[in-house]
Amino acid sequence: MVAAPLAPNHDKASNMSDETPEIAAVIAQPMPLEPELDEARKELVALIEHITRGQDGTVITAVPGLQVFCISKPEGPKHAFASPALGLIAQGSKRIIVGDDIYVYDPMHYLVTSVDLPVCGQVCVTSEKEPYLGVRLELALDEIGELIGDEKLPAKANAPASRGMYVNRIAMPVLEPVLRLLRLLDTPEDVPIMAPLIKREIMYRLLVNGEGARLRQIALQDSHTQRIAKAISALRVNYAQSLRVEDMARAVHMSVSSFHHHFKAVTAMSPLQYQKQLRLQEARRQMLIAGADVASAAHNVGYESPSQFAREYGRMFGAPPLRDKRRWLGEAGNDAMGAASMEAA
Repeated sequence: MVAAPLAPNHDKASNMSDETPEIAAVIAQPMPLEPELDEARKELVALIEHITRGQDGTVITAVPGLQVFCISKPEGPKHAFASPALGLIAQGSKRIIVGDDIYVYDPMHYLVTSVDLPVCGQVCVTSEKEPYLGVRLELALDEIGELIGDEKLPAKANAPASRGMYVNRIAMPVLEPVLRLLRLLDTPEDVPIMAPLIKREIMYRLLVNGEGARLRQIALQDSHTQRIAKAISALRVNYAQSLRVEDMARAVHMSVSSFHHHFKAVTAMSPLQYQKQLRLQEARRQMLIAGADVASAAHNVGYESPSQFAREYGRMFGAPPLRDKRRWLGEAGNDAMGAASMEAA
């Protein structure tokens, strides 16, 4: 059974920060699972519990790009960069903010990210007895490109440049190969041969299921979405430099107006907003992980005004840089697991 694609829900929803006004939501609508899907979900719960041994944290499995998560304690929003991946939830739910959009998904839905996006997410845990359980599988865009180039791939209508993240209703053709990939961990000698085949099947299912046309766009040679992805890659390398949109547009052979339009269509934000989030997240990483002081971190990511850095940092993370650093150092044990939760599905 292939589920129909979800339509965006534009009911108003509150952001995770009091600093931000109400924003539109793209929310997965709760619907009951069919018996076959519910049985598969129960197996997914059992497999994740087996792999994590019921312990909180992240398990990087023997299958390249496959991670599983167990989180039993409620925690606050986490900022991170989401990279191309498939996310499934076996238990619990998750809310993710991208620009002005909110995505909420659960065991009845899966999340696909096709480009690098700055996000703020929060895992929702029912209780310690029913922890959040999730799976994340990295998507190799070059392999997706190979699939798209196969003339036997069922034809799909081309989609215009659209968000680099979407939620679809779960379907057995997607869930079943994920279960097989997790079962494979019990026979590690089979992983080198079987894992690439199953991962290819999963990518195929994502391409032909629901809103798979969005995923196709990122791998289509010279599509607007692929051009924006190239611009994002360059921006992630040169984030500390002054941003010249004209140069970015020229580098991917687009007019400035077209570049602005398609960049926001894919990322839900302008190039300048994207760079700001990138700079602030990198500054925070340097302070909290690498031990940089506030002034050095601000300078390293391209800020010339310490007051502007402190103001924008506080707006994004809810506290001025120094206070945030002290708070994190006091909660380092919890936040290490919390940071991992942002990778969760």
